[in-house]
Amino acid sequence: MQGFFGTTPDAPAAIPAPTLNPTPPPPPPTSATTVDQFDTTTEEDRAAATEVEADDAAQELGVTIASLGSPTVPGIWLETPLVTELTPGQITYQDKTINVELRPSGGALGSGSQISLAAMRLLEAPLTGLPEITVFTR
Repeated sequence: MQGFFGTTPDAPAAIPAPTLNPTPPPPPPTSATTVDQFDTTTEEDRAAATEVEADDAAQELGVTIASLGSPTVPGIWLETPLVTELTPGQITYQDKTINVELRPSGGALGSGSQISLAAMRLLEAPLTGLPEITVFTR
C-alpha cells in the first residue's frame, strides 16, 4: 500500500472476539459498503435471536444507552459494563426482545454500551440513534 510517506504495512488481521457461538458468522468482506453486506448473520442466527421464551431465571441487570459498535465485528451481541464475563442474555428495546451475547466492555457502570449491527437491526433501532436498552442475563 502506498502512503504519503512511502510504503505502509498492511493492516494486521483482526483478532476475532470471543464468542459463545460455536459457528460464529464470518467477518464482512473488506469491500463491504452497505448494511446488508456488513451484517453476515444467517437466517438461522436471526431466527434463534428472535425466539425469546419467558425465562424465570432471567435476571435484569439494568438499563444502558447503546451506540452502534463496529460493523466489522460480526454476530448478535451487546458489549456492556453490566457484565464481567461473556454470557448469554436478552435485551429489550421498546417492545422488542432478542437473545444476544453479552460481552464485557471493561467500562465503568453507567458508561454506556455498544451493540452489534445485527442486533440493532433485529431490534429495529435506528442505526444512528442511542437506544435505551434493558439488559437481562439468561
